Amino acid sequence: MADLSKYRNIGIFAHVDAGKTTTTERILKLTGKIHKTGEVHDGESTTDFMEQEAERGITIQSAAVTCEWKGHRLNVIDTPGHVDFTVEVYRSLKVLDGGIGVFCGSGGVEPQSETNWRYANESEVARCIFVNKLDRMGADFYRVVGQVEKVLGANPLVMTLPIGIEDQFTGVVDVLTKKAYIWDETGLPENYEITDVPADMVDKVDEYHEMLVESAVEQDDDLMEAYMEGEEPSLEQIKTCIRKGTRDLAFFPTFCGSAFKNKGMQLVLDAVVDYLPSPTEVDPQPLTDKDTGEPTGEVATVSADEPLKALAFKIMDDRFGALTFIRIYSGRMKKGDTILNSATGKTERIGRMVEMQADERNELTEAQAGDIIAVVGMKNVQTGHTLCDPKHECTLEAMIFPDPVISIAVAPKDKGGNEKMGIAIGKMVAEDPSFQVETDEDSGETILKGMGELHLDIKVDILKRTYGVELVVGQPQVAYRETITTEIEDSYTHKKQSGGSGQFGKIDYRIKPGEVGSGFKFSSSVVGGNVPKEFWPAVEKGFASMMEEGVLAGFPVLDVEVELFDGGFHAVDSSAIAFEIAAKGAFRQSIPKAGAQLLEPIMKVDVFTPDDNVGDVIGDLNRRRGMIKDQEAGAMGVRIKGEVPLSEMFGYIGHLRTITSGRGQFSMEFAHYAPCPQNVADTVIAAEKEKKAAK
Repeated sequence: MADLSKYRNIGIFAHVDAGKTTTTERILKLTGKIHKTGEVHDGESTTDFMEQEAERGITIQSAAVTCEWKGHRLNVIDTPGHVDFTVEVYRSLKVLDGGIGVFCGSGGVEPQSETNWRYANESEVARCIFVNKLDRMGADFYRVVGQVEKVLGANPLVMTLPIGIEDQFTGVVDVLTKKAYIWDETGLPENYEITDVPADMVDKVDEYHEMLVESAVEQDDDLMEAYMEGEEPSLEQIKTCIRKGTRDLAFFPTFCGSAFKNKGMQLVLDAVVDYLPSPTEVDPQPLTDKDTGEPTGEVATVSADEPLKALAFKIMDDRFGALTFIRIYSGRMKKGDTILNSATGKTERIGRMVEMQADERNELTEAQAGDIIAVVGMKNVQTGHTLCDPKHECTLEAMIFPDPVISIAVAPKDKGGNEKMGIAIGKMVAEDPSFQVETDEDSGETILKGMGELHLDIKVDILKRTYGVELVVGQPQVAYRETITTEIEDSYTHKKQSGGSGQFGKIDYRIKPGEVGSGFKFSSSVVGGNVPKEFWPAVEKGFASMMEEGVLAGFPVLDVEVELFDGGFHAVDSSAIAFEIAAKGAFRQSIPKAGAQLLEPIMKVDVFTPDDNVGDVIGDLNRRRGMIKDQEAGAMGVRIKGEVPLSEMFGYIGHLRTITSGRGQFSMEFAHYAPCPQNVADTVIAAEKEKKAAK
């Protein structure tokens, strides 16, 4: 039975290019998991093993690695920094107990680090901070610490200070023990000596030591009183206080160094062991009601003796088959066990279980509470599904994924590619919940939906390279609709006489705009049998069948009410088919008279921007025909909520990043349909007519 207090499940997250992956590489090197460190810029790092990652030098998927440090077992997840992949960061935070926020010594706190920090705050994950790249030109540790306070509204607890800066950076001072760690020129992480603090830094170290002790003892009233009376707490007492404060998010222990040059990493690993919580010290995951999603008040207690409760947080397809990454919260999981997936109600047998060392793997026979493992070949498990003991069914709090905001139409270049594309897209949707696919009923095209232009770009790239499907990619599309604006009364007669029995049907009817969202409604108030009852359904069917294609540009028609109030029939020539044809003719005749109008989809938009750019962002939304509904100020910026037509939102994310120098972000979802301004409607109708003529 493993000792859970010796486990640390941590994630490494930060802005693009702050050095997360390099930091992960160094951790693996120091803990003896790899002997030669690969570099991101050579495209050789251990955790970036997708072709697209090596090529673009960015992390796309979060990779999980297991290693050991000072008798503790570390499960480390390296997450992507790019905004289009924040869903990966979000789902990683869900299953971690602690994290390391990496900031670039010269770049400081960048926009994406704000997003990830906000996610981590929402998930209440305890973190250490590592200010990396202090060997770079323009690096300034103290400036970055100031930004953490100002931009993130967080409280950094400075634990180490840099000795020298830029190319003079030789080591760090441990503020707690007042010892200097100096690395020699070999660049090997283990070649350092512990000496006294350099003479020119003594005063600064004393000042930071005092600040450190004062912040720490605030966590313990008795110690604080003793400290006020002049009694110095012991090293162990201070460490206990720092551990408590870190766990309660009162402050974030802050370290400095250079992962690339192997300087300062040991102290970060020590901090993970000393200050970040073990699985038993974090608030246990709440259980929810399977149908409503509301919390039941129960929790998944972290203990190997409880019934099994685990969460599938990621699915990855690689050369060994489908891997399902699982965080076990309670109980044990053994090879050959049968477990229940509470989301589908089906049971699955656990075949191979592996512990991941990036893309290497070690076979396991059992795992227990606190572990992060991967299971090979699970059939019906998706991201966010709860796996549990069949005798004790439960549901863990689900993950919420943002809806996609952009869509493109794709088609395989050659006929044979269709089936191949279908299989590949099926796998990709299982891996990434923020990526969705649907088939457009009107055109039969495949529509891919994602979180941003880079997101879809990479998906198309993966289809091409990993699955060998060449695609033709279309322009982003908007789904328009049509409706009517005025009530009219009209009459239509269908008669056809040609040898034998003819066809005859006359209807008098009213057409009027319906309530928003009511669709198509039909009623009949015919009295005296002018249109016999048995023909009413045929009239309704005739009108209903025409709602699919409007008269303006052929878009579906919404919210129309038709009332049949009179008509005429012929004893021999009238039939159901005659009345159905009459209704179709009546629709074509009357809809243009009833003030036909084009509707466009309006999106609910939520934009996050730094204070300095609020005016520009609002001005830009107004130019896009947006209506601003609300603004709320937060610690890190302002959220602007409004409604904007979808057709005006293409390319918006790129534009927003330009206005806000990369710090703005937005999400949007469908709100409702609203009438198009005449100039927009004219353009759309003309374009649709051209398309039809071309066909």
